[in-house]
Amino acid sequence: MTGSTSTRTTGGPPALVAVAHGSRDPRALSTVTALLDRVRALRPGLPVHLGHIELNAPLLSDTLAALGDGPAVLVPLLIGNGHHVKHDIPGTAAASPARARVAAPLGPHPLLVDALHARLLEAGWPSRPPRDAAVVLACAGSRDPDSRTDTTRTASLLAARLGVPVLPAYASAASPTVPEAVRTLTARGHRRVAVAACFTAPGRFATQTAAAAPWIASAPLGTHPAMARLLLHRYDEAVIPITGGASTRRETTTP
Repeated sequence: MTGSTSTRTTGGPPALVAVAHGSRDPRALSTVTALLDRVRALRPGLPVHLGHIELNAPLLSDTLAALGDGPAVLVPLLIGNGHHVKHDIPGTAAASPARARVAAPLGPHPLLVDALHARLLEAGWPSRPPRDAAVVLACAGSRDPDSRTDTTRTASLLAARLGVPVLPAYASAASPTVPEAVRTLTARGHRRVAVAACFTAPGRFATQTAAAAPWIASAPLGTHPAMARLLLHRYDEAVIPITGGASTRRETTTP
């Protein structure tokens, strides 16, 4: 994993810089590190680095400084558009010497739904859910209306996949909260309400929202293979303006 040591490269594809929020939970850093190892296995030869918005090293500013004036694509490990994606990350990129472009956040996207569905199945979600089943999609939350739009779209995609109602809820900054969403679904006659963790890694929000689940709660998305593919997809979307359309795809078949 790269820190603030020299990471300058000459030639080759633009670096992929995964941008994590940062967490005081030590499991978050180890999870993101393992996820980026999956990305490297899928795309050998692609420079992959990590930068945090806060709380953990390396900070994004340090990672970009180490890249010098080389090209980079910053892929937010965040679920939707919000202040971090619109302001914090572009601001840090603009202040760095790197020729950086910010990719779209992870959601909404079918690959994100693949990971959410898989984590629910691992938690005990039945392949044929009963009619009284429903899901609360637990997200971090943001005051930005675009973030709510992205979360609502992800919830709709997951509902179409599962065939049950999915209600988005938030750990902070927005409503409804997860307990409020659980009560809403229960009042509508859904006796089996699961909580799907729409978080990249373990942390305080994932822990507190799981505790509100009256039935089953899924684990954070973490190192699921679909997440690694999604990071590369967002990278590929953003890298074309930098490379002038040249493809950098050379995935292996690593699961």
